[in-house]
Amino acid sequence: MIHIIVGTKAQLIKMAPIMSTLQKRGMYYNYIFTGQHKETVDDLRANFGIKEPDVVLYKGPEITNIFQMVTWGFKIIFKVLSNKKNIFKNDKDGIVLNHGDTFSTLLGTLLAKVAGLKSGHVESGLRSYNYFHPFPEEIIRVLVFFMTDYYFCPGDWALGILKRYKGKKINTHLNTLYDSLIIAKDKNNNNLDIPGEKFAVASIHRYENIFRLSKLKEVIAIIEDIAKDIKILFIMHPPTKKQLLKHGLFHRLDNNKNIELRPRYDYFSFIELVINSEFLISDGGSNQEEAFFLGKPCLLLRKKTERQEGLKANVVLSGYDKSVIKNFVYNYHKYKKPTIVADVGPSDIIVDNIKRFV
Repeated sequence: MIHIIVGTKAQLIKMAPIMSTLQKRGMYYNYIFTGQHKETVDDLRANFGIKEPDVVLYKGPEITNIFQMVTWGFKIIFKVLSNKKNIFKNDKDGIVLNHGDTFSTLLGTLLAKVAGLKSGHVESGLRSYNYFHPFPEEIIRVLVFFMTDYYFCPGDWALGILKRYKGKKINTHLNTLYDSLIIAKDKNNNNLDIPGEKFAVASIHRYENIFRLSKLKEVIAIIEDIAKDIKILFIMHPPTKKQLLKHGLFHRLDNNKNIELRPRYDYFSFIELVINSEFLISDGGSNQEEAFFLGKPCLLLRKKTERQEGLKANVVLSGYDKSVIKNFVYNYHKYKKPTIVADVGPSDIIVDNIKRFV
């Protein structure tokens, strides 16, 4: 049996094309939702035509801090240990697909091992080689590598990183996010409020950027400085909004006439917003990949990135360097590139490699 464990919005976006492909081919899969994120998840399922979860491991409030994460993790492990036969449908020979570098990824990989099932890691082989950038994602990836049986790697460079690890390596050539974008680009949201003037989209949510006050203030100062040259639509992730309110920075941004605070959108609406923008400001790995596939200029507010997509092309890794940031903002047109076109989607490659488990 094929089991798919998803816990966050970003994971669902990247796993949805695989789930959709399985459904189109008439191949059953057991969808297990860990409940780490709840906001917009139902909208995403509707966007991609994904079935409701077969198993929901957590139904409490959305996880927004480390303490909640630890408590949530122990609750889920206890629940699975006491009821693993029902959760995994009494399966003894199947595969559990996990994605990326979140706590849900680590948890899902551990659960696969506890249940005696094979573990498949989608988007495998990514490394920044700096355990604190991104934190804790870099640590999670390394731990997951040691427990994985099937590595689905988005390129030759990712395959190379995994040489030391045992298990089967499959080159999907691109990230499954490519398939998600293809679907999203075909769906137009005529109700989306798009400004009549030129604008950039900002999306900031990483632990290292929002949970240390000095770094949060630095990031906000960068956003405010960029807003002197172009209107910014700042997407409010729940943890980011919470930290901004906590430190009295939310109202400062809200009172800036050239910064517009927007709620977190469903995926299709967000992609339409990015497509219509001049450039993207982000600290997210998925946003980096989306910008690469779309050929959209992207400024990364990070010191390191575990992804290669778009670097030295349309994506600029700022390192928080003011001169680098200013140069990007003044010359962002130079970073516009053609969209990426693939002959075979990565989701089809993954499904072809796991169909024997059905």
